[in-house]
Amino acid sequence: MAGGWARDGAVQDQIDASVEDAVTLARSHIQSGESAEFCEACDSAIPEARRAAVPGVQYCVSCQSSLEAEEVSAGGINRRGSKDSQLR
Repeated sequence: MAGGWARDGAVQDQIDASVEDAVTLARSHIQSGESAEFCEACDSAIPEARRAAVPGVQYCVSCQSSLEAEEVSAGGINRRGSKDSQLR
């Protein structure tokens, strides 16, 4: 059921687009290729088990966690025209 000027299914289309954007972002973060032996940020050795488990890894666990924490705090605003994003 749509209200106002929105057509039927518009809300579901917005949800689908948001999920598609999140999947695209997640896929862009998947690394491939040869793993580094030393962290690019702090130059500490990356354990063999991590290099085997995560192909293309470039950071140690500590530095990777810090980078991911920065990414989470930077995003979070819905820019698809919802009322919430217009009120912020």
